Amino acid sequence: MTGVLERLSANWVYGGFMAGFVLLLLTPVFTAGWPQAELYVYLVLPVYMLHQFEEHDRDRFRQFVNAHIGHGREVLTPGFVFAVNIFGVWWVAALAMLAMRFIDAGWGMVAVYLVLVNAVLHIVQMIAMRQPNPGVWTAIVLFLPLGAAGFAGLWPVASLTQHVVSLVLIIALHGVIMARVKAGLAGSAPAA
Repeated sequence: MTGVLERLSANWVYGGFMAGFVLLLLTPVFTAGWPQAELYVYLVLPVYMLHQFEEHDRDRFRQFVNAHIGHGREVLTPGFVFAVNIFGVWWVAALAMLAMRFIDAGWGMVAVYLVLVNAVLHIVQMIAMRQPNPGVWTAIVLFLPLGAAGFAGLWPVASLTQHVVSLVLIIALHGVIMARVKAGLAGSAPAA
C-alpha cells in the first residue's frame, strides 16, 4: 500500500490536470439549469486543477518553498502537499458545491474564497519576493476573474455568517500550510 500512496503523492497533479479538462467539458451537462453564480462555483474545481498543474508540475511549488522560504530545509513534503491539495482543495471545493446545491446557495462562498485568497497570497508572495512563484500566473489569469464573478453573483444571496465562516475556513486552511512551514523551519536540518 505504501507504494501506491507514494505514487499518488508524486503524481496526483497529472490526473487532476486531465480531470480538470474533462470536468470543464462536462460543465453543460453537470450545471444545466443552474443559476449563473452557482456555475462559477462549479468551475472552481476544474479551474483549480489547471492552476495546480502550473503550480505543482515537476514538484515546482514544494521545491520553491523549500529553497526560498525553507532555505534548503524540507519544510514541505510530497505527502503534505498531496494531502493539502486533495483534501484542502478538491474536497473543500466539492463539499462547498454540495452545500451550495443542497443546503443554501450562500455556502458556495467557500469555493469563491478558496480561489480569491489563494490568488491574493500568490500575488503578495510575488511582490514580497520580487519574483514569480509557481502558480501565480493562473492565479492572476484564472482565479481573479472567476473569484470576482462568483463573489458578485453570490453576494446578494450569501449571509454575513456565510461570508465570515467561508473566509475564516479558507484562511485557516492556508494557515495550516504556513504552520507546517514554520514547524519545518524549527525542526529540520538543511537538505543535503
